[in-house]
Amino acid sequence: MAKRLTLYIVIGMVLGILVGYVLNTSYPKGDETLAQIADTLKLLPDIFLHLIKMIIAPLILATLVTGIAGMGDSAALGRIGGRALAWFITASLISIGLGLLLVNLFKPGVGLEFTAAGPVGDLATADFTLRHFVLEIFPTSALDAMAKNNVLQILVFSLFAGVALSAIGETGAPIVRGCEALAHLMLQITDYVMRMAPLAVFGALASVIATKGLGIVVTYGVFVSEFYFGLLLLWIILLTLGGIFLKGRIFLLARYIREPLLLAFSTASSESALPKLFEQLDRFGVPRRISGFVLPLGYSFNLDGSMMYTSFATMFIAQAYGIELSIGQQIAMLLTLMVTSKGIAGVPRASLVVIAATLTQFGLPLEGIALLLGVDTFLDMGRTATNVVGNAVATSVITKWEGMLQPPLAPDAEPPHAPAHTVADGRAGLNLDPVNYEK
Repeated sequence: MAKRLTLYIVIGMVLGILVGYVLNTSYPKGDETLAQIADTLKLLPDIFLHLIKMIIAPLILATLVTGIAGMGDSAALGRIGGRALAWFITASLISIGLGLLLVNLFKPGVGLEFTAAGPVGDLATADFTLRHFVLEIFPTSALDAMAKNNVLQILVFSLFAGVALSAIGETGAPIVRGCEALAHLMLQITDYVMRMAPLAVFGALASVIATKGLGIVVTYGVFVSEFYFGLLLLWIILLTLGGIFLKGRIFLLARYIREPLLLAFSTASSESALPKLFEQLDRFGVPRRISGFVLPLGYSFNLDGSMMYTSFATMFIAQAYGIELSIGQQIAMLLTLMVTSKGIAGVPRASLVVIAATLTQFGLPLEGIALLLGVDTFLDMGRTATNVVGNAVATSVITKWEGMLQPPLAPDAEPPHAPAHTVADGRAGLNLDPVNYEK
């Protein structure tokens, strides 16, 4: 199924580009009929993303609660969380620093002398404050956090619930088993939803190319190509760092995550890749009690592609307006982005919000964001896929550090946490001796 689905997704991408191009060249720019057709095509990815969002909250809650309860002691949780944050901070500095280095090397905005191409739109910059970010971490209601798919709030509630269940022992065992059953249920639903992925990919690409055309990529060709070259370098760096710990298995990891990567790239949505990424990491040998904790944390704090984009795009705007920034100012910008990029979870058009906040702080023209809007969708595809790579590598490396990396299964094999294993063992399928997993 996995191999066929990957093939179907690629076919959907190719057909989407072709159909979008035919539609774009068949109708005049701004034609109402073209807009209606594009809107109808966009219905496919919209339905798919709605179904994915339906899965996200219960899946994260169930895997986190069972995983944390299965750890048995808070020391292990603190150690894993500390290692995860250390990796995330290091990856953040690399991502933002690489973006600044490349944009200074290539200077894509120099000599363009752009003017704002249109209104910036409704960016949630008013909410982009330290107070707002800190308060957003802590849920007022677990149900509200799940209803809004607020990953960070779900993580905090699950952390409390998992630790409490571990503390009360046998009294909480029925709840742990219920969460295990819920996790299996959501993974089965994920399998059903993923069968719609090729149609979603087709609709997403056909819609955006029908309205914007391939020409817009050519217009901003230098900026887009140099940014994607930067992403390629970032992929090489992240995979090389992962290879230091995982050795030859890093190539196997790249093979296992290709399907989540295609989903993330073609839909420009990290959420669309999360359920499948959980499954593929299971098969790669990452126990769910590790991935269930580190992946949601990474989705809030380890957005490598988005962080590189914020530094690259901010300097691009400064160059386009002919504004020189000293090395000291750029280092200050790096540190500012390092902090502010951690508060973008749950903020609409998050990367643009970070860029807007940074432009304001450094006295750069806010209307420069309008220069990015035309190609932001195409750039978002690359940076979203990079976020998936970064989180997959981080989760695998941390699992290796913990001595819990299992032998891999086939990419389309039954995941190791199947319900039958839980019934046979008579205990939580995730609560196993980590020594047995070291290869």
